Amino acid sequence: MFLSVFDVFKIGIGPSSSHTMGPMSAANRFLALILSNEWPRPAGAHVDGLKVSLHGSLAFTGIGHGTGRAVILGLMGEEPAHVDPDRMDAIIEVVEASGKVTPPGHPAYEFQPKTDLIFDKKQPLPGHANGMSFSAYDRDGRLLLKRIYYSIGGGFVVTDTELEAMRGSQKAAAGDSRVPYPFSSAKQMLDMSHGSGLTIAQMKRANELTKMSAGELDDGLDRIWDAMKSCIDRGLKVDGIMPGGLKVRRRARAIHDKLNEEWRSNRMNPLLANDWLSVYAMAVNEENAGGGRVVTAPTNGAAGVIPATIRYYLHFHEDATTEDTRNFLLTAAAVGGIIKHNASISGAEVGCQGEVGSAAAMAAAGLAAVMGGSPEQIENAAEIALEHHLGMTCDPVAGLVQVPCIERNALGAVKAVTAASLALKGDGTHFVPLDACIETMRQTGNDMSEKYKETSTGGLAVNVVEC
Repeated sequence: MFLSVFDVFKIGIGPSSSHTMGPMSAANRFLALILSNEWPRPAGAHVDGLKVSLHGSLAFTGIGHGTGRAVILGLMGEEPAHVDPDRMDAIIEVVEASGKVTPPGHPAYEFQPKTDLIFDKKQPLPGHANGMSFSAYDRDGRLLLKRIYYSIGGGFVVTDTELEAMRGSQKAAAGDSRVPYPFSSAKQMLDMSHGSGLTIAQMKRANELTKMSAGELDDGLDRIWDAMKSCIDRGLKVDGIMPGGLKVRRRARAIHDKLNEEWRSNRMNPLLANDWLSVYAMAVNEENAGGGRVVTAPTNGAAGVIPATIRYYLHFHEDATTEDTRNFLLTAAAVGGIIKHNASISGAEVGCQGEVGSAAAMAAAGLAAVMGGSPEQIENAAEIALEHHLGMTCDPVAGLVQVPCIERNALGAVKAVTAASLALKGDGTHFVPLDACIETMRQTGNDMSEKYKETSTGGLAVNVVEC
């Protein structure tokens, strides 16, 4: 099994990797398909209009997650990694006023967002909770082309046939020989580390180097951290009310100002480390809630945990190096790939245990690695962090990635650091293997009621009175 570090960590926009970035990418894929020869185009037929329907979790919480906006932007040819957040409103206004989308390289297509973009809460699609259907019609309204896509978490998008192939090939992936260390479980990862004498980060690096040069890998890792760091910095400078109607105020800037004041005055604060961790995570997720530039880590809803943990390490460890940051990301990606392969990182599929729980496990592994942990201690750190998120529901109030999501990232970062610390104080021997914990998360997610899986029909989403 090989999942690149750049598949796990993708630069995009908020507020959701599965509900914003995924649908935008699906729209990009459908536009590319229209221009291709990969479908039976009738002689003389031309696409004149488009329609999109959103299903499952995308239908229930799509408005609060900006899914409709993402589809429109995607049909205008905008991509998650490159769209300018400051131009998005103007682009959408043009489409709403004209009733057309005009992606580069295409003719104008009829698309009335009020009638051609449907939030279908009654008809879920069978493959995944985040399903969407794209259709193209000729001038006479005859259907020419239809594709179903699923946004499976972390910005990943697959067609219905690709999803079936993925599920059918998971067992075969364990024998993948295209990379030197094709581990698809934590046990395989540890066995390969023992056999090779390499760290987890070194094995992950060796796998990546089959796809790119060392310079390209390091430059890419540095870009990921720069984007994470920039997101933290923006979040610490901005205040005000976040969009969406809940009137939730940003808090990271005010907390950061207080922490800086304490830092300068040398006042004793026994909660100092936790406070810095929390404010870094909140800064990221407040930016995400505002639709800013973020990095999936492994999702947007959990985007604050890993950047906060890295920034915490750099803040409190004077001997930290650039190479430490790279090794942190490589180790975290190795663990994230195992989780995604054997369970899920999608809140719509397994609840928030798959988002913040996975992020905390990845962050704990990365921190244990740069603190000198052995492979066994790193695996133990990931297991501790994930174990104590098991059963966590995804119940965003009003379908917005704000409550409880922002604070949940702060606590996820705290758990990650605690997990790494506990693991490093042991010898790596522990009772519950990471693989067992991941399988438990998968089973728990399967058993979890749909109302607790990013539909905003249960939990806090229905028990908090909106004022």
